[in-house]
Amino acid sequence: MSDRPRILLVDDEPSIVKMVGKRLEVEGFEVVIAMDGQDGLTKAQTERPNLIILDLMLPKLNGYEVCTMLKQDTRYQQIPIVLFTAKAHEKDEKLGMECGANAFVRKPFRAQELLDHIRRLTAVPEQPKEAHP
Repeated sequence: MSDRPRILLVDDEPSIVKMVGKRLEVEGFEVVIAMDGQDGLTKAQTERPNLIILDLMLPKLNGYEVCTMLKQDTRYQQIPIVLFTAKAHEKDEKLGMECGANAFVRKPFRAQELLDHIRRLTAVPEQPKEAHP
């Protein structure tokens, strides 16, 4: 088992999963992937991630449902959740926060914005860059 912080990335868009997953690994995180809401819920319960990045528009269970179920269960409610979505309306963010999300990032997104939320919520400092002589 890795001592790197574990992030569960739940998104049904393969290009997003590949891009975000690779960036998180480069930044020093272990990444677990789920491609639908039901698998995301199951992996949140079995993998015990340090943080969940959760899309809202997912097959099987949507992100609001997954977030609500996790936040209502005392075993998982301490896991920070970053909602990660193309839904850009203020009401979507408000509903996400009511479901218990800790942050809301709109797609298209800046990688640094997502990383800032992750570091703040996991208390993981930025990895120092190697100095080149």
